[in-house]
Amino acid sequence: MLEVDGGEGGGQLVRTALALSMLDGEGVQIADVRGRRSTPGLKPQHRAAVEMAAAVCDADVEGAEQGSETVQFEPEAPSGGRYETEIGTAGSLTLLFDTFLPLATRIDEPLTITATGGTDVKWSPPLAYYRQVKIPLLRRLGIAATVECDRTGFYPAGGGRATLRLWPSTLSPLDLVEPGRPMTARVYSKASADLADGDVAERQADAATDAVAGLGIEVVHHHTTYAAAESSGSVVTIHVDAGGSPVGFDAYGAPTKSAEDVAREATDAIRRWRESGAAVDAYLADQLLVFLAIAGGRISIPRVTDHVSSNRDLLAAFGREVTVDESGRTPALVADR
Repeated sequence: MLEVDGGEGGGQLVRTALALSMLDGEGVQIADVRGRRSTPGLKPQHRAAVEMAAAVCDADVEGAEQGSETVQFEPEAPSGGRYETEIGTAGSLTLLFDTFLPLATRIDEPLTITATGGTDVKWSPPLAYYRQVKIPLLRRLGIAATVECDRTGFYPAGGGRATLRLWPSTLSPLDLVEPGRPMTARVYSKASADLADGDVAERQADAATDAVAGLGIEVVHHHTTYAAAESSGSVVTIHVDAGGSPVGFDAYGAPTKSAEDVAREATDAIRRWRESGAAVDAYLADQLLVFLAIAGGRISIPRVTDHVSSNRDLLAAFGREVTVDESGRTPALVADR
């Protein structure tokens, strides 16, 4: 059984280790789970990922309890079917889905995963980013997937509900070397229904549209919506189409942050990305590592983040090497097929 030091990363390391274990059919023991966090061990969203992975792969599991600092996971082959889980908090549904997206390259039958928790919560991709940026890019590379939202869930209550659907897929090598031209943008602004009187969604969208246009990028669409939710919240997502390749930027609202500041946070990230010359945004860089390791290829990224480094080390432990080429204008992640 492969042994992994979980203290070298957070929840992403747990999710990626589970994904690789299911892909390779190799058992894994994750020790010191989230050991460097202020509250180490599995949180509800991590526990839900372990339990769901065990169901999908009929795995033998030890340590799948909240707070557990060691998880042992021994999978059988992943199977299709319909599965459902409830995180019980505002834990991120998009991060939970990340555990299973790579399985599209391994399953023989469709796989459907429905989960309840947070659809749009800080430190994770909002659902619009997932649906408008990440999934379309993966579809372009050969992954057959969709994500549907039944109910929005903001922090702290959660209560959102979404479904990931996967079909057996063959992944093409990744070739994301530089941003394409021309660039256009779509703005998606969402707020809880209790913020409608303050025009929060409209103000976020208008401010983001003006700022993106000021960067010389044409905004071809903007969409605002108010959603019934158990907690107040807002989020803006900006999908930049760079010559047919999607890139995404987002920001969340907070009680002390104006709608205009939310939009400014997202558009400042666009400016920094354009200055970098990279093909993908900084967050998508580490999310694509598993797919790069599966199919091979090359991705130019804005910078080598801690998440990229820890995920590269984890991939290497599973015998999947991803190197960093720093000879160009921006760093590039490279993997042989």
